[in-house]
Amino acid sequence: MYKIAKDKLPKLYAALQNIGTLLLPCKNKSGHADFAPYREDADVALDAPLTNRSAKDVFFPQVENLLTFKTSGKELALEQNVPPADTTIVMGVRACDARSFKILDKVFLKAPVDTYYKTRREQCVLIGLGCSAPEETCFCHAFGIDAGAPETDVQTWLVGEELCWQAVTAKGEELTAKLVDGGVLAEAAAAVSEQQEHTQKILSVLPLHAFKVNDELTKDELKAFHSKIWEQLSAGCLSCCTCTYVCPTCHCYDIRDYQETEERTQRYRCWDSCMAKDFTLMAHGSPRKTKVERFRQRYMHKLVYFPENNEGEYACVGCGRCMQKCPVQLNIVKVAKALEKAEVKQDV
Repeated sequence: MYKIAKDKLPKLYAALQNIGTLLLPCKNKSGHADFAPYREDADVALDAPLTNRSAKDVFFPQVENLLTFKTSGKELALEQNVPPADTTIVMGVRACDARSFKILDKVFLKAPVDTYYKTRREQCVLIGLGCSAPEETCFCHAFGIDAGAPETDVQTWLVGEELCWQAVTAKGEELTAKLVDGGVLAEAAAAVSEQQEHTQKILSVLPLHAFKVNDELTKDELKAFHSKIWEQLSAGCLSCCTCTYVCPTCHCYDIRDYQETEERTQRYRCWDSCMAKDFTLMAHGSPRKTKVERFRQRYMHKLVYFPENNEGEYACVGCGRCMQKCPVQLNIVKVAKALEKAEVKQDV
């Protein structure tokens, strides 16, 4: 276990920046925190309970240039835009977001492996930050996530006037050794147990403390699929797609070509949403023509389809962003509870 005083954190940031590109939770012009490259004049908000969006962009950018097509007469040349092999360090990752990266791994690192994602993932070092003040919308415990111990390469905790630091993986050990050798970190006795206990006490009194997804949902997929709740709940949905864009586990994307000149075309990958009307639009039309079908697809995927294909793991980490951002108060907790009540009524 190592430590560094809070007033010495700029020294830590500078040292990390010398090792690789450093991303930290920083307040933007609107006063909200989001991950951004560190600058000396940045308003670092390491103690922000939760960023607007997760650091998913580091591995799965919102817009990514995949290929360049070049033509010369009848000849065609393809140039792959390979991600740079530079080290990226993301500090301040909360436990919910750390788990979301492992969920994304199950999508992008399965055969056929997404080499763009894989390259970025391998070149990244994650520094987690244990939660000390979870928000009312947090429910990560429902998915077996310990808010005080992020599943990252390094775990850190803000305790009093110090930041406690502990390496967890080989990547974390290598990074820690460089900081210790550079005189940035000092040895310290373990002093995080009280902080973790404090976190658990806060979680125990939050409104969603008792929430847990009903595991029975995955045992009868058709019953959940044909439930009457979908029409009732989707009626209020605006199809704004906000929930999918702030979700750390959503991974839908589209591929588009942009012709810059007659000889040069760029192929991009960009985030998409299963809630959008033109999602997976094909020549014959859309496979889900109504809002009800699209609404159902989003939640069935997270609560039923994904766990069916991934040893029971749900495609949700309980970060609560969908609860915070939805303009009409629709979210996965409301859907899961309504679905469970509907199934109970049908069984009676």
